[in-house]
Amino acid sequence: MLNRKIPNVIFKTRVRDETLDSDNPYRWQDVTTEEYFFGKRSILFSLPGAFTPTCSTFQLPDYERLYGAFTEKGIDDIFCISVNDAYVMNAWGKSQSIQNVKLIPDGSGEFTRKMSMLVYKNPEGFGMRSWRYAALVEHNKIAAWFEEPGFQDDCPDDPYGASAPQAVLDAI
Repeated sequence: MLNRKIPNVIFKTRVRDETLDSDNPYRWQDVTTEEYFFGKRSILFSLPGAFTPTCSTFQLPDYERLYGAFTEKGIDDIFCISVNDAYVMNAWGKSQSIQNVKLIPDGSGEFTRKMSMLVYKNPEGFGMRSWRYAALVEHNKIAAWFEEPGFQDDCPDDPYGASAPQAVLDAI
């Protein structure tokens, strides 16, 4: 994975637009990988799903909590990506009171598939989801890789440690 360029895809996002006269002032906005990552030193982490136990109890909140420590190490942005749609990712971010970590919806799994991290999680009824990983991305290239062990479809475990923010922070 090292020095590999991350795939350029178009993410279907929903953004707040106060110019809309609506009870739900959000509009669709396409955002490319280039727009998120170009010219930056970023952390990207992926997880199986919004609102799931490990993701909601540890991974996302800990990245949010450690945001300042990452910026002290020269990180411009922290991105969380999941094979969930924009509605789910926005609701999850709101429920977690996320202010610093940017949530990227990979609803179709295109980015995750092109990263070769798409797995079946059928025992949970999830279908296709992302394997848990993190990466240091510098100017659209993977500079460091943190993948949970045991990559496989229908994994009986949900390993978490290698992609935890504490481990990533210690390594960069």
